[in-house]
Amino acid sequence: MARSFDIPPSADEIEVIARAALVGLPSPFADHLRDIVLQVDELAEQDLLAELGIDHPLDLTGVYEGVPIGEKSVDSPSQMPDRIRLFRRAILDEWVEEGEDFEHLIRHILIHEAGHHFGLSDEAMHALEEQV
Repeated sequence: MARSFDIPPSADEIEVIARAALVGLPSPFADHLRDIVLQVDELAEQDLLAELGIDHPLDLTGVYEGVPIGEKSVDSPSQMPDRIRLFRRAILDEWVEEGEDFEHLIRHILIHEAGHHFGLSDEAMHALEEQV
């Protein structure tokens, strides 16, 4: 059920929606994402934008940080946990521009970033999104 907001959703509200989307993913995706760190920040920092070749912070709604499952090795040294970061202000900007249902937008962004964790193609990410 779509919710309406009188004020822009907070980072905490976005996190609740994103966590529900993670739980709603079909198995085995949800199982593999159980330990992923989910973080909601206001905007991406300049060094991340430069690394990704993005000029404006409102152009980045989310990012996956970690090693995709297919590239992990038991021989690799211990690394930081995989993380999905969502950027609140960029998400709000896209929401206003597109007029899309807010919860659908969050699911779309989250599934796209989770897809990077699995090394999925854009087509596979869209197929996964349709299952949710």
